Amino acid sequence: MGESYAALMPANAYNWIAVWRRNFLAWRKAALASVLGNLADPITNLFGLGFGLGLIVGRVEGTSYIAFLAAGMVATSAMTSATFETLYAAFARMDAKRTWEAILSTQLTLGDIVLGELVWAASKSVLAGAAIGIVAAALGYASWLSILYAMPTVALTGLVFASLAMVVISLAPSYDYFVFYQTLILTPMVFLCGAVFPMSQLPSSFQHFAGLLPLAHSVDLIRPAMLERAVSVSAAFHVSALCMYAILPFFASTALLRRRLLR
Repeated sequence: MGESYAALMPANAYNWIAVWRRNFLAWRKAALASVLGNLADPITNLFGLGFGLGLIVGRVEGTSYIAFLAAGMVATSAMTSATFETLYAAFARMDAKRTWEAILSTQLTLGDIVLGELVWAASKSVLAGAAIGIVAAALGYASWLSILYAMPTVALTGLVFASLAMVVISLAPSYDYFVFYQTLILTPMVFLCGAVFPMSQLPSSFQHFAGLLPLAHSVDLIRPAMLERAVSVSAAFHVSALCMYAILPFFASTALLRRRLLR
């Protein structure tokens, strides 16, 4: 029992860096295409909805609609980038390329691999979120300093959604099943969690449900930071909720992945 538990957990505090570095060196060859691919959807939403719908909507919660939307797109881009990196790239390294099997022949444990993959996905989410933030700041819809304030939450958001996606790849038989997670979980989350419009516009029952979702916690932290508003008294609750969303799926995914790899 003790040996099984040890195989699931990171062996130490720094082994995951080797996994992160391996992924970084591989990604560096196609870095520009990867960054542009992650930015396409949020940028389209920012300009399409911001300048189009924004002219009709006007001001939302005391600010212009595009400034309101920009913060939501930063959170959404972090979610999307981390999720897709885990669903497709990490799944390929685990399944088709069998990179994980090669790594497990070294001193690294499955926990080291999973942690390295999660931190790598979170790193990519920071790049995606920062890029959206830079566009918003360049257009005058956020201050440059506020983008820096939002980055810790962006990193935590990436870690959360990478951890959740890791559970998905531990259960999915193939790539074909990822579309269900994207269309049934991620897409509704964007519209329910205040990224596109205020949650206060939802029916009360939907508000209570949406408030439990991880993206809602992320948006509630990123938007005040980007709009330079006072820190809410509920900020600690949002951070704690995001930490739980990151930690619990990590333990679940390592257990499920061990069972999968031992088949």
